Amino acid sequence: MIEAAMLWNEPNNKSHWDPAIDPDWSLFAQHVIAAGNAIRAVNPNLPRVLGGMSPIDPHWLRRMEAHGALEAVDVVAVHGFPLDWNLWPLAAWPDKIAEIQAVTDKPVWVTEVGVSSFGAEEVQAFGLRRTAELLRGKAERVFWYSLFDLPTSWGAETRHREAEGSSYFRHFYLGLIREDGTPKPALDVYAEHAAEIGLMQWFHFHDPRLDEAMAWMKRLGTRRIRTGLSWADSFREGALDWFDRQMEALADFDVTVTFCFTPAHLGIAPHHTSPARDPQAFADFCAWMIDRYAGTATIAPSAAPVTLAARQPELNPLLFNRDERLAAERKSA
Repeated sequence: MIEAAMLWNEPNNKSHWDPAIDPDWSLFAQHVIAAGNAIRAVNPNLPRVLGGMSPIDPHWLRRMEAHGALEAVDVVAVHGFPLDWNLWPLAAWPDKIAEIQAVTDKPVWVTEVGVSSFGAEEVQAFGLRRTAELLRGKAERVFWYSLFDLPTSWGAETRHREAEGSSYFRHFYLGLIREDGTPKPALDVYAEHAAEIGLMQWFHFHDPRLDEAMAWMKRLGTRRIRTGLSWADSFREGALDWFDRQMEALADFDVTVTFCFTPAHLGIAPHHTSPARDPQAFADFCAWMIDRYAGTATIAPSAAPVTLAARQPELNPLLFNRDERLAAERKSA
């Protein structure tokens, strides 16, 4: 079911990580290293993906390498929306992939790409078809964002609103299906490429669209889905029941699951974009979720025999007292 674990979402974008608190991303790198090692200890075979960068920035990736973060991941990822926000043309997609490939030998996945229908639904259909052509053979995984339009009553996750002007509203029209449930022309275009392009769809806590999304994705022939499990949501009442329901619904797909969003009471600042005071707390959450939904006791054949304690001794409290440790965190919330 889970084919990859992604560590955070767009960490070089201030809508998802606060650069005022962590201007050189050294704290973010600590989160990646701790979480990457924790996931590897629980499931040595599961690919670990560095949260998709937006903007696509090889200099930022080199910074992550200098901090040691790339040693804790197996794949790097990029996000791009050239017809809406990026300052480069749609035809530059192969060049943008090449920029990242030039500074790392790790596979490069495109874990979000999309076109808003805010200006014209015909533009979205064109953009999807052309994007599929441009990225074919360039990335092992491509995920289209997204299946559903964002309901206008929910608000978009962005800290750029004051500076974006009318472009802010493009966030609400990135789906292949309108808010009223009717399909856009681009949905038929996506169906032609569903075998090669997955879908990226966030599901909010107790999202009423979950079952409808599963029905659409099966009908379209979608094979791969990227979604998220929110660390912050894990402190809500009934969180585990919701996570179980979400992951059970996704059982028929290959899932890249994204872990992100800092609980307010665990952050340096009380905001979901803040670094955690203790990066190991984020690692504990990631390991807990992987153990629950993709756990394995099988060591990769190529790996040298080694005990979990020898591989990552600081995780002993997590491995043997996970429930107690998490209960203590939630009691302090």
